[in-house]
Amino acid sequence: MITANARAVFSPEGPFQPTTIERRELQPHDVLIEIKYAGICHSDIHTARGEWGPVQYPLVPGHEIAGIVRQVGSAVTKYAVGDRVGVGCMVDSCGECENCRKGEEQYCLNGHTGTYAAIDRYGQYTQGGYSTHIVVTEDFVVRIPDSIELDVAAPLLCAGITTYSPLRHWGAAPGKKVAVVGFGGLGHMAVKIAHAMGAEVTVLSQTLKKKEDGLRLGADHYYATSDPQTFEKLAGTFDLIVNTVSAQIDINAYLSLLALDGTLVNVGAPAEPLPVQVFSLIPHRRSFAGSMIGGIRETQEMLDFCAEHSITPEIEVISANQIDEAWERVLASDVRYRFVIDISTMGKE
Repeated sequence: MITANARAVFSPEGPFQPTTIERRELQPHDVLIEIKYAGICHSDIHTARGEWGPVQYPLVPGHEIAGIVRQVGSAVTKYAVGDRVGVGCMVDSCGECENCRKGEEQYCLNGHTGTYAAIDRYGQYTQGGYSTHIVVTEDFVVRIPDSIELDVAAPLLCAGITTYSPLRHWGAAPGKKVAVVGFGGLGHMAVKIAHAMGAEVTVLSQTLKKKEDGLRLGADHYYATSDPQTFEKLAGTFDLIVNTVSAQIDINAYLSLLALDGTLVNVGAPAEPLPVQVFSLIPHRRSFAGSMIGGIRETQEMLDFCAEHSITPEIEVISANQIDEAWERVLASDVRYRFVIDISTMGKE
């Protein structure tokens, strides 16, 4: 077994504590990655605090992983020692179902294996990227383009692909009007990517306090949803709305902003149900949809797209000793716009 230093929570209340975890010995198609940076995602908090269901403790979160290949299995063909690579929200799938064969492993009919808080094919409980090393089968590793630094690459493995996938699927392009609900870790990436795709981009945020950033990062318009006139003014406007908020909102009010054949897609995942009135949909043939991350092929496509268009997240790099503080700041929306852990600080108490 391979020993890695890590930070784990031992209960839903935390706090993080230094620990060591065991990674499996390399199988023929496995890659050993030395993790350099790991992004902090709101999903880490939801999962670790049991808000999406019971989990096993201790838990090492983290599914925005960027690092360097340090060892490869005997049958690995895609990567070599020294390669710059990333790992996102999943580390395996059945590989045999219809969705897997289509390259949509995130929708594996037998359930994909999450990077943490899941049971892998070897019967082990997966632990994530708040650690110094991880072992992953080569088919679930992606290559980070040379033009993207590893610290800013990490959030692309969740925030980047989570927003790129629906924008691509629902056709964000020149002539399309796209709204992004929420302007945080996911929202600011959605704005950058939709802008690069050529769409007319509007941010719908609770207040205007981040308006300057929104316009600087690619938004054409920025509105406060706390102003009731916003919903009156923008009724029937958008071809696509991407909701990045992981909290209760009046979803019917946002559905009213869709144009004919428009779609509102949720990528934020609140713990509570979002009640939808059918008459918010029937007029104008509107759709309410959901989207997860992308498959491995699409994740690589996203990385290459971001490299081509010089798209990187806005980050704040922290040490391993600052994770608890960072989590509290995420919950308070006090981050612009993604925390990234410098894993070289792991083990330095």
